[in-house]
Amino acid sequence: MAILPLVYEPAAVLKKVAEPVVDFNDELQVLINDMFDTMYANNGCGLAAPQIGKSLSLSVIDTKGKGLEKIVIINPVIIETRGEHEMEAGCLSIPGSYAIIKRPAWVKVKAQDATGKFFEIEGEGLLGECLQHEIDHLNGKLFVDYLSSLKRKILTEKSRKIRKRLKRNN
Repeated sequence: MAILPLVYEPAAVLKKVAEPVVDFNDELQVLINDMFDTMYANNGCGLAAPQIGKSLSLSVIDTKGKGLEKIVIINPVIIETRGEHEMEAGCLSIPGSYAIIKRPAWVKVKAQDATGKFFEIEGEGLLGECLQHEIDHLNGKLFVDYLSSLKRKILTEKSRKIRKRLKRNN
């Protein structure tokens, strides 16, 4: 198990549609475990493969933390949504930046698990938000893409300054 380095905005891998996962092998299982370790080490509740520089349609989620609700979604597709609500969004790839965005209040997703078996998952609240956020990553979209260009510029600049300060302190 390893903690992998995060990729930050404006990295190109964060802006492209991820490649489908086709090999459900031991290498994928190691990557999934490393992604959970990386997510927990960075106090996240979700992590998409592009956030560690891998253009793969793979995300890990745990909205309860500490391994209590590990969810792996591979090649996910949103198949149904309902309602709308506002939520505060943040992202490990844009540290220190948060904004209120609108998303569907409930979502149903079809995906594959770590073995390649298809399943459906429904979510509202934090789980629904995480599912949508992680699937956005796999489609080359960040939460700041929902904002005006001015607000997006302010938040990405704030994040850049935070990363620069953190790098100096380490």
